Amino acid sequence: MRKIINTPQSPAAIGTYSQGVIANGLVFTSGQIPLDPKTGSPVEGDFTQQVEQVIGNISAVLEAGGSSLGQILKLTVYLKDLGNFPLLNEVFKKYFQDDPPARSTVQVSELPMGVDVEIDAVGLVR
Repeated sequence: MRKIINTPQSPAAIGTYSQGVIANGLVFTSGQIPLDPKTGSPVEGDFTQQVEQVIGNISAVLEAGGSSLGQILKLTVYLKDLGNFPLLNEVFKKYFQDDPPARSTVQVSELPMGVDVEIDAVGLVR
């Protein structure tokens, strides 16, 4: 059995997908980009601010699904420029200090709405 997650605390889907899905004690988030949940527009700011927004969006989906950032098992990060990898790590150090989740990071040629970063997560339901 699966349950769909839909929360106004994270941006509405801009395509045919759910913000997240719960199944078998796991929460799977869709890829989140740095959109402001209130406006649906990309946030203004540098790469670090974009990553902060994405983590906030992921956190909201996880919380709505009965999980949290501390329960993430795996992150997949999509970057338009791998040159931003050190900045990504600096932001992640703030959120994942102890026992960080598994992670993959890949460079892609484009992301929705021209943003620089997209991240999806798999977490445990508490």
